[in-house]
Amino acid sequence: MRIKTILNRIQKHPGFVYSGIMVVETNRGFEFQVAIRPRKGSKPVCSGCQKRGAGYDTTSSRRFEFVPLWGIRVFFHYAMRRVACPRCGVKVEAVPWAQGKCHLTHVYTWFLARWAKRLSWSETAEVFQTSWDTVFRSVSMAVSWGRAHLQLDHVTAIGVDEILWKRGHRYLTVVYQIDAHCKRLLWVGPDRKVKTLLAFFHWFGAWRSARLRFVCSDMWRPYLRTIAKKASQALHVLDRFHIVANMNKALDRVRASEARQLKADGHSPVLKGARWCLLKRPSNRTAHQDFKLAELLKYNLKTVRAYLLKEDFAFFWNYLSPFWAGRFLDNWCARAMRSKIDPMKKMAATLRKHRPLLLNWFRAKKTISAGAVEGFNNKAKLTFRRAYGFKSLVAVEIALYHSLGALPELKMTHRFC
Repeated sequence: MRIKTILNRIQKHPGFVYSGIMVVETNRGFEFQVAIRPRKGSKPVCSGCQKRGAGYDTTSSRRFEFVPLWGIRVFFHYAMRRVACPRCGVKVEAVPWAQGKCHLTHVYTWFLARWAKRLSWSETAEVFQTSWDTVFRSVSMAVSWGRAHLQLDHVTAIGVDEILWKRGHRYLTVVYQIDAHCKRLLWVGPDRKVKTLLAFFHWFGAWRSARLRFVCSDMWRPYLRTIAKKASQALHVLDRFHIVANMNKALDRVRASEARQLKADGHSPVLKGARWCLLKRPSNRTAHQDFKLAELLKYNLKTVRAYLLKEDFAFFWNYLSPFWAGRFLDNWCARAMRSKIDPMKKMAATLRKHRPLLLNWFRAKKTISAGAVEGFNNKAKLTFRRAYGFKSLVAVEIALYHSLGALPELKMTHRFC
């Protein structure tokens, strides 16, 4: 089967004909040069109004890069016509395989963008013998098209969080859709301020915001204020993940402080090597860590009392009724305040302050949590690591939308990957 026949089968262009194919040897190896001409009697299409008009003249031949065949680069060669358009004046014609002055065909652009999901951008450029900038432009085009055709009408639950993307406490605010039928990245914004999340709600639209049923976030104050203002009708849930993480941090501060105090007083370092046996779940502890914990529980230490408080709080998540969960929470906070352990007292004060939002977890029937949010955050960090960092915020946003956005793609006659 000839190459011309293959192209006619998989990549036909109405109004145009593949007139001939040459194999040319260049300093970069062999390449296929495919000549294209207009079909006899066809009129050019104006690039301004997309209407057919009379031909005016012909420009010099241009090259458009196509998907490589057998590792050999393929270029379309075509002399663009100019159109005498009665509406727009004299314009260069629009062709179906490329847009504007771009030297890449639509098919090759989507081909690179799809491979850039599987490989890093540098690896994609190396494998297909092109440049990093070409891959970046292809991914940018795919993201722009996908974002323009994004369907947002059925979003009822969102998760809001922040991720660190650069040294110096450079954060991004990320908003995910966490509905049962669809989980994806919706929006990325710089920093983690009130105006950042306000920008998301402005982009999302007031009527869509009014249809939100659930919002999940951590206890970052700018997020709480903005969500209360823009999505007050939604059930705002403080998820289990962040509460447990903060509880573990409080316990670890108690352990570190008491370990230093024991060392300064000349006592036996009983807390040495005890960090993970205190922080791990019982199902994840090793036999050695179980033995170490059993030894620790014999001592009357602040760390032991803080550990018992932490383990006791785990029963909070087993309740079904918001009323009884609230009773348990009030009782636990009272005991923590009487413990005279400052980190646990601060934790109790935080829980009291956010009591209504905590109980919303039960009102939502435990169906909304940040499990999906944290999973997406891990994938976002993997995207950063695979790229060995990004120099610009624009590149970060494009990479995250491309990897996590579940964006729609342009339908074509043939899919190459």
